[in-house]
Formats: sequence, C-alpha cells, structure tokens
Amino acid sequence: MLFLNIKKLKLVLNNKQLVNISFCIKNSTALIGESGSGKSLTLKALLNLLPPSIKMEKDIESNFDLNYDSIGFIPQNPFTSLSSMTKISKQFFCSDKKKEEVLKILNLDKSILNKFPSQLSGGQIQRVVIAIAISRNIKLLLLDEPTTALDEENKKNIINIVNDLKKHLNILTLFVTHDIDSIKDLCEEIIILKNGEIIETGLTKEILSSPKEDYTKKLINSTFKNKTFRN
Repeated sequence: MLFLNIKKLKLVLNNKQLVNISFCIKNSTALIGESGSGKSLTLKALLNLLPPSIKMEKDIESNFDLNYDSIGFIPQNPFTSLSSMTKISKQFFCSDKKKEEVLKILNLDKSILNKFPSQLSGGQIQRVVIAIAISRNIKLLLLDEPTTALDEENKKNIINIVNDLKKHLNILTLFVTHDIDSIKDLCEEIIILKNGEIIETGLTKEILSSPKEDYTKKLINSTFKNKTFRN
C-alpha cells in the first residue's frame, strides 16, 4: 500500500511563517481551507515550484520515489495549462501507445490528438489535462481546486473521473479545495487548514457529521447551507 508521510513542512517568507504542518496520505485526502490558508503553497512545495524567496524545511517519507515522474498535477484552470498553438499530441511527453491508453481511460477518442485546444469543448480540455497528468507512472495525484469554476454537472463529471482513476490506477490523491461538497464522496480523510496550520483532521464522514472546531463548522455550513449531507 502506498503512503506519503509529510513529517514536517515549514514555509517561511521574510521571517513570517506561512505554513507549518505535518500529515500522512494513505489513500484519498482533502486539504480544506479558505483562501490564504496555505493550501496552494503546500501543493507548490510538493511540486518544488516555490519561489526562492520562500524558505522551506521539509521531512518527507514515502515508499515510492517522490519526483517529477511519480506526481501528476491537475490545475485549477485547465484552459491555461495547454498551449493554444500546439496540437494535443505534442503536449504529451510519452509514447503514442501510452497517449491512446490514457485517452481511453478518460473516454476520449484518439482523433483529438491531431486537434488544437481551440477545437475541443471545455469538458474535453479538462479530460485532456487529466490524461496528461496520468500519462506517466504516477503514484500521487495533486488536484488544485479543479471544480471551483464548474457548474454542478461538470463538477460531478470530474469527481466521477477522479474516483474512477483512484480505482484504475491505485494512486494516492491530495485534493485541495475550499469546497467541501466537491470531496464529500471522493476523499476518505479531511485535513482542515487555517493560517498555515492544521486545526482538525479525520475521516470525512465523521468531520462532516460532528466537526469539533468552529472554523470547520463555518466551512461546512457555508458549503451545505442549501444542501443536505447524508451520512
């Protein structure tokens, strides 16, 4: 069974602590918090994409090599992650056989490989970005608010796709969002982040049913004020 144990992740900018956390990913985990809580910084730290002005201290243990080839990333805005002047085929960095394999997983016809992004629908672009993310032999999939700008139908589609990927690829997932509704049926565990620190963590259903912290209650209430969570 795969695991990623972040024993320590501390980020500091100009003597100001931005993030100071530790947690373990054993399956599917959601990192929840409002804007500015440190969610995206945590992802950038795992991807080694932090600017040099931010000092990082980290101690990470895993039973797989944590590197470029083992991490897949799905950004918040898929439309800016593809080159508009390049055909889809050239935006993959793998064999033609692998391209067709991952496109099939995402229910995309291989004919799109000869198209430009402008010739695809929004849903197709989103699935192409996911296909690119899983085209390597990844062990960890990072998702940065991938459902934020979507309507309910497309949000459900992305959630279903990620659920299928978890089963098909047997990978770890870290889903970063402020929208708890998007992960309630997707992630087994939740980590609540506030001001760069973890204030609550546990099984998703338990936290949604019986949150301990007022901040967590506020996040849940703001998400489900017009919806009902079923245990």
